[in-house]
Amino acid sequence: MQKLFRVTPERFAYDLHPDYLATRYILARAEAEGLPAIGIQHHHAHIAACMAEHHHLGHQPVLAFAFDGTGYGPDGAIWGGELLVADYAGYERPYHLDYFRLPSGDKATREPWRMALSLLHQAGISWDDDLPPVQYAHHNGRLPYLPVLAHQLQPGLNAPLSSSMGRLFDGVAALIGLRQTVNYEAQAAMLLEAAVDKSENGRYPLYPDPARGVWVWQEMVAAVVADWRAGVSLGRIAARFHNSIAHLALEACVVGRHQHALHEVALSGGVWQNVTLLERTAALLTQNNFTLYLHQKTPPNDGGLYRPSGHCQQIEIGR
Repeated sequence: MQKLFRVTPERFAYDLHPDYLATRYILARAEAEGLPAIGIQHHHAHIAACMAEHHHLGHQPVLAFAFDGTGYGPDGAIWGGELLVADYAGYERPYHLDYFRLPSGDKATREPWRMALSLLHQAGISWDDDLPPVQYAHHNGRLPYLPVLAHQLQPGLNAPLSSSMGRLFDGVAALIGLRQTVNYEAQAAMLLEAAVDKSENGRYPLYPDPARGVWVWQEMVAAVVADWRAGVSLGRIAARFHNSIAHLALEACVVGRHQHALHEVALSGGVWQNVTLLERTAALLTQNNFTLYLHQKTPPNDGGLYRPSGHCQQIEIGR
């Protein structure tokens, strides 16, 4: 790329994830060439990209929902379900999804049944044989792994913490039997969106815990299980799940407007490719007089981060 475009870098920027090949390359090269290297948190980059697309000058921060699959957090957890109060130079993180574990790490992304069992475990719900992810384990030769997986979840052995909204979607999709393994990224979440009954307006309990700065999802998972066992249609369950997240965003913004006197809201991250969630959240926010910044010329997923866009002006940040 450098040869092709005939550029000579003056400084480098890299994702905070220490295992990324690009990160290791940049750090080694910056040291060898004596150039500065700037670590950037993945979801802060998402929000900055959305702000830049709208030519936001960054004089004051925005309320920002970074709903995504994976992004390394400074605390070593895998982020992806965050409320940030962010400008170009930095961010605060007043709320995030209460952490859950990813049993076997990245394998939980490819096998959402693992994610579903992790959610059940943290919600205090036993792995009963009637539940779809448990049935999958029984019928597909995964039964010997269940004691190992349970052991992983106790001390967190090879099960990193995550606040990923994308993984929550995957887990709920597996929990109600839509998909237990995936062939491509976000397949389970896409099936959950496709199942939505658009006439359903109900929602599940999903609320903030100000003392810990987290959104508590455990009661929502319990309600999903109760609805599934009661024979509620998958369409209504899927709709209630989506509605819960949209209303959570609204409630968080109302609090943010009161506490920080902010009314501008940015939505970025791959989960916002979910049109149902995006439309419902955007409608609630605009009806309540928030100024909304959505990706329109660049994608909300990682495609909006790794290349410059001709539609975005260069923003000079004070040093």
